[in-house]
Amino acid sequence: MRITFLGTGTSQGIPVIGCSCEVCLSADLRDKRLRVSVLIETDKTIVIDSGPDFRYQMLRAGVKDLDAILYTHEHKDHVAGLDDIRPFNYLLKKRIAIYATERVQEALQREFSYIFADTKYHGLPQIDMHTVNSQSFIVGETVVTPIEVMHYKLPVIGYRIRDFTYITDAKTVSGNSLSKIKGTKYLVINALQKEDHISHFTLKEAIAFSEKVGAEMTYFTHMSHNLGLHANIENELPPHIRLAYDGLTISI
Repeated sequence: MRITFLGTGTSQGIPVIGCSCEVCLSADLRDKRLRVSVLIETDKTIVIDSGPDFRYQMLRAGVKDLDAILYTHEHKDHVAGLDDIRPFNYLLKKRIAIYATERVQEALQREFSYIFADTKYHGLPQIDMHTVNSQSFIVGETVVTPIEVMHYKLPVIGYRIRDFTYITDAKTVSGNSLSKIKGTKYLVINALQKEDHISHFTLKEAIAFSEKVGAEMTYFTHMSHNLGLHANIENELPPHIRLAYDGLTISI
Protein backbone atom coordinates (compact mmCIF):
# COMPACT_ATOMS: atom_id res chain seq x y z
CA MET A 1 0.00 0.00 0.00
CA ARG A 2 1.31 3.40 -0.99
CA ILE A 3 0.23 6.61 0.73
CA THR A 4 0.71 10.08 -0.77
CA PHE A 5 -0.10 13.22 1.16
CA LEU A 6 -1.90 15.44 -1.36
CA GLY A 7 -2.42 18.29 1.07
CA THR A 8 -1.44 18.86 4.69
CA GLY A 9 -2.78 22.34 5.38
CA THR A 10 -5.80 23.64 7.20
CA SER A 11 -8.87 25.29 5.63
CA GLN A 12 -6.95 28.37 4.44
CA GLY A 13 -3.88 26.51 3.22
CA ILE A 14 -0.34 27.90 3.46
CA PRO A 15 0.51 30.55 2.45
CA VAL A 16 -2.62 32.28 3.70
CA ILE A 17 -3.94 35.03 1.45
CA GLY A 18 -2.47 38.38 2.48
CA CYS A 19 -0.33 36.98 5.31
CA SER A 20 3.32 37.98 5.71
CA CYS A 21 4.28 35.75 8.64
CA GLU A 22 7.52 33.77 8.41
CA VAL A 23 5.70 30.54 7.59
CA CYS A 24 3.69 32.03 4.73
CA LEU A 25 6.85 33.66 3.35
CA SER A 26 9.01 30.56 3.86
CA ALA A 27 11.08 29.29 0.92
CA ASP A 28 10.92 25.74 2.31
CA LEU A 29 8.58 23.76 0.05
CA ARG A 30 7.46 21.76 3.08
CA ASP A 31 5.79 24.95 4.34
CA LYS A 32 3.60 25.18 1.22
CA ARG A 33 0.44 23.31 2.20
CA LEU A 34 -2.70 22.71 0.15
CA ARG A 35 -5.96 21.76 1.82
CA VAL A 36 -5.85 18.39 3.52
CA SER A 37 -6.25 15.16 1.54
CA VAL A 38 -4.48 11.84 1.10
CA LEU A 39 -4.15 9.30 -1.73
CA ILE A 40 -4.18 5.58 -0.90
CA GLU A 41 -3.10 3.07 -3.55
CA THR A 42 -3.91 -0.56 -2.86
CA ASP A 43 -5.79 -2.83 -5.28
CA LYS A 44 -7.95 0.29 -5.75
CA THR A 45 -7.09 3.98 -5.90
CA ILE A 46 -8.74 5.83 -3.03
CA VAL A 47 -8.72 9.49 -1.99
CA ILE A 48 -9.82 10.72 1.41
CA ASP A 49 -11.60 14.07 0.94
CA SER A 50 -11.73 16.22 -2.20
CA GLY A 51 -11.13 19.78 -1.07
CA PRO A 52 -10.91 22.95 -3.17
CA ASP A 53 -7.38 22.00 -4.33
CA PHE A 54 -8.45 18.56 -5.60
CA ARG A 55 -7.88 19.29 -9.31
CA TYR A 56 -4.35 20.57 -8.79
CA GLN A 57 -3.57 17.77 -6.34
CA MET A 58 -4.53 15.16 -8.94
CA LEU A 59 -2.36 16.87 -11.57
CA ARG A 60 0.61 17.40 -9.24
CA ALA A 61 0.59 13.78 -8.06
CA GLY A 62 0.08 12.43 -11.58
CA VAL A 63 -3.04 10.50 -10.61
CA LYS A 64 -4.38 8.63 -13.65
CA ASP A 65 -7.02 6.49 -11.97
CA LEU A 66 -9.56 6.92 -9.21
CA ASP A 67 -11.97 4.37 -7.78
CA ALA A 68 -13.36 5.95 -4.63
CA ILE A 69 -13.52 9.03 -2.42
CA LEU A 70 -14.01 8.62 1.31
CA TYR A 71 -15.38 11.70 3.05
CA THR A 72 -14.57 12.63 6.62
CA HIS A 73 -17.12 15.44 6.99
CA GLU A 74 -18.89 18.15 5.05
CA HIS A 75 -16.77 21.27 5.59
CA LYS A 76 -15.83 23.03 2.37
CA ASP A 77 -12.10 22.39 2.70
CA HIS A 78 -12.93 18.67 2.51
CA VAL A 79 -15.66 18.47 -0.16
CA ALA A 80 -15.42 21.47 -2.51
CA GLY A 81 -13.57 19.65 -5.32
CA LEU A 82 -16.11 16.89 -5.97
CA ASP A 83 -17.02 18.26 -9.42
CA ASP A 84 -13.44 17.69 -10.60
CA ILE A 85 -13.90 13.93 -10.78
CA ARG A 86 -15.45 14.42 -14.24
CA PRO A 87 -12.24 13.72 -16.23
CA PHE A 88 -11.98 10.34 -14.48
CA ASN A 89 -15.57 9.58 -15.51
CA TYR A 90 -14.87 10.53 -19.10
CA LEU A 91 -11.40 9.09 -19.64
CA LEU A 92 -11.85 5.91 -17.63
CA LYS A 93 -15.49 5.34 -18.66
CA LYS A 94 -16.52 4.60 -15.09
CA ARG A 95 -18.42 6.01 -12.17
CA ILE A 96 -16.68 7.00 -8.94
CA ALA A 97 -17.75 5.44 -5.65
CA ILE A 98 -18.47 7.98 -2.91
CA TYR A 99 -18.46 6.91 0.74
CA ALA A 100 -20.03 9.28 3.28
CA THR A 101 -22.35 9.35 6.25
CA GLU A 102 -25.99 10.25 5.65
CA ARG A 103 -25.38 13.74 7.05
CA VAL A 104 -22.48 14.34 4.68
CA GLN A 105 -24.52 12.97 1.78
CA GLU A 106 -27.22 15.52 2.53
CA ALA A 107 -24.60 18.28 2.51
CA LEU A 108 -23.23 17.09 -0.84
CA GLN A 109 -26.75 17.11 -2.26
CA ARG A 110 -27.13 20.74 -1.18
CA GLU A 111 -23.71 21.87 -2.39
CA PHE A 112 -23.85 19.97 -5.70
CA SER A 113 -27.58 19.84 -6.31
CA TYR A 114 -27.11 19.60 -10.09
CA ILE A 115 -25.39 16.23 -9.69
CA PHE A 116 -28.48 14.82 -8.01
CA ALA A 117 -31.16 16.67 -10.00
CA ASP A 118 -33.81 14.67 -11.86
CA THR A 119 -32.96 16.49 -15.09
CA LYS A 120 -29.45 15.48 -16.14
CA TYR A 121 -27.19 17.19 -18.63
CA HIS A 122 -24.11 15.98 -20.44
CA GLY A 123 -20.85 15.94 -18.51
CA LEU A 124 -22.20 15.75 -14.97
CA PRO A 125 -20.06 13.94 -12.39
CA GLN A 126 -21.03 10.28 -12.35
CA ILE A 127 -21.05 8.88 -8.82
CA ASP A 128 -22.32 5.89 -6.87
CA MET A 129 -23.17 6.83 -3.29
CA HIS A 130 -22.47 4.48 -0.39
CA THR A 131 -23.47 5.11 3.21
CA VAL A 132 -20.82 5.04 5.93
CA ASN A 133 -21.90 4.00 9.41
CA SER A 134 -20.02 2.28 12.22
CA GLN A 135 -19.42 -0.91 10.23
CA SER A 136 -16.35 -1.76 8.16
CA PHE A 137 -16.86 -1.90 4.40
CA ILE A 138 -14.89 -3.11 1.40
CA VAL A 139 -13.52 -1.10 -1.53
CA GLY A 140 -12.36 -3.68 -4.06
CA GLU A 141 -10.46 -6.11 -1.85
CA THR A 142 -9.56 -3.45 0.73
CA VAL A 143 -11.30 -3.45 4.11
CA VAL A 144 -11.96 0.07 5.43
CA THR A 145 -12.94 0.69 9.05
CA PRO A 146 -14.67 3.99 9.89
CA ILE A 147 -13.68 5.66 13.17
CA GLU A 148 -15.81 8.45 14.62
CA VAL A 149 -14.03 11.35 16.32
CA MET A 150 -15.39 14.71 17.43
CA HIS A 151 -14.59 18.04 15.79
CA TYR A 152 -15.93 20.01 18.77
CA LYS A 153 -19.61 18.98 18.47
CA LEU A 154 -19.45 17.70 14.89
CA PRO A 155 -18.85 13.98 14.30
CA VAL A 156 -16.02 13.39 11.83
CA ILE A 157 -15.07 10.04 10.31
CA GLY A 158 -11.50 8.81 10.32
CA TYR A 159 -10.53 5.69 8.40
CA ARG A 160 -8.34 2.70 9.13
CA ILE A 161 -6.99 0.54 6.30
CA ARG A 162 -4.83 -2.35 7.51
CA ASP A 163 -2.06 -0.83 9.66
CA PHE A 164 -2.75 2.74 8.51
CA THR A 165 -5.15 5.12 10.27
CA TYR A 166 -6.04 8.60 9.01
CA ILE A 167 -7.80 11.12 11.25
CA THR A 168 -8.34 14.80 10.61
CA ASP A 169 -10.24 17.59 12.39
CA ALA A 170 -10.28 15.74 15.71
CA LYS A 171 -10.50 17.28 19.16
CA THR A 172 -11.77 14.34 21.21
CA VAL A 173 -11.69 10.58 20.62
CA SER A 174 -13.87 8.16 22.59
CA GLY A 175 -12.61 4.98 24.18
CA ASN A 176 -14.57 2.92 21.65
CA SER A 177 -12.94 4.76 18.74
CA LEU A 178 -9.52 4.47 20.35
CA SER A 179 -9.95 0.70 20.50
CA LYS A 180 -10.39 0.67 16.69
CA ILE A 181 -7.14 2.64 16.29
CA LYS A 182 -5.02 0.55 18.67
CA GLY A 183 -2.51 -1.62 16.85
CA THR A 184 -2.07 0.86 14.05
CA LYS A 185 1.54 1.04 12.87
CA TYR A 186 1.13 4.26 10.88
CA LEU A 187 -1.05 7.01 12.35
CA VAL A 188 -1.97 10.31 10.71
CA ILE A 189 -3.56 12.89 13.00
CA ASN A 190 -4.29 16.62 12.88
CA ALA A 191 -2.11 19.10 14.75
CA LEU A 192 -3.42 22.59 14.05
CA GLN A 193 -1.22 24.87 16.17
CA LYS A 194 0.41 25.21 19.57
CA GLU A 195 -2.28 27.44 21.07
CA ASP A 196 -5.52 25.99 22.45
CA HIS A 197 -8.29 25.49 19.91
CA ILE A 198 -11.93 24.57 20.42
CA SER A 199 -12.20 21.97 17.67
CA HIS A 200 -8.71 20.73 16.73
CA PHE A 201 -5.85 18.96 18.46
CA THR A 202 -3.04 21.27 19.40
CA LEU A 203 0.53 20.12 18.86
CA LYS A 204 0.78 19.03 22.49
CA GLU A 205 -2.54 17.18 22.33
CA ALA A 206 -1.58 15.46 19.08
CA ILE A 207 1.70 14.27 20.59
CA ALA A 208 -0.14 12.94 23.65
CA PHE A 209 -2.67 11.14 21.47
CA SER A 210 0.11 9.61 19.39
CA GLU A 211 1.76 8.25 22.53
CA LYS A 212 -1.58 6.83 23.69
CA VAL A 213 -2.03 4.98 20.39
CA GLY A 214 1.56 3.78 20.37
CA ALA A 215 2.00 3.68 16.59
CA GLU A 216 5.44 2.96 15.17
CA MET A 217 5.23 6.20 13.15
CA THR A 218 2.92 9.16 13.46
CA TYR A 219 2.53 11.93 10.90
CA PHE A 220 0.83 15.21 11.68
CA THR A 221 -1.41 16.90 9.12
CA HIS A 222 -4.06 19.67 8.89
CA MET A 223 -1.50 22.21 10.12
CA SER A 224 -1.96 25.97 10.07
CA HIS A 225 0.65 28.69 9.63
CA ASN A 226 0.29 29.31 13.36
CA LEU A 227 2.06 26.03 14.10
CA GLY A 228 5.42 27.37 12.95
CA LEU A 229 8.09 26.53 10.41
CA HIS A 230 8.28 22.87 9.39
CA ALA A 231 12.00 22.61 10.11
CA ASN A 232 11.69 24.19 13.56
CA ILE A 233 8.74 22.09 14.71
CA GLU A 234 10.32 18.82 13.54
CA ASN A 235 13.29 19.55 15.79
CA GLU A 236 10.91 19.56 18.76
CA LEU A 237 9.47 16.12 17.97
CA PRO A 238 10.65 12.61 18.90
CA PRO A 239 11.98 10.47 16.01
CA HIS A 240 8.76 8.45 15.66
CA ILE A 241 6.64 11.58 15.12
CA ARG A 242 7.07 13.66 11.96
CA LEU A 243 5.25 16.47 10.24
CA ALA A 244 3.72 15.34 6.96
CA TYR A 245 4.15 17.62 3.97
CA ASP A 246 2.60 17.86 0.54
CA GLY A 247 4.00 15.17 -1.74
CA LEU A 248 5.33 12.94 1.04
CA THR A 249 4.89 9.26 0.19
CA ILE A 250 5.13 6.25 2.48
CA SER A 251 4.92 2.56 1.60
CA ILE A 252 3.30 0.10 3.97
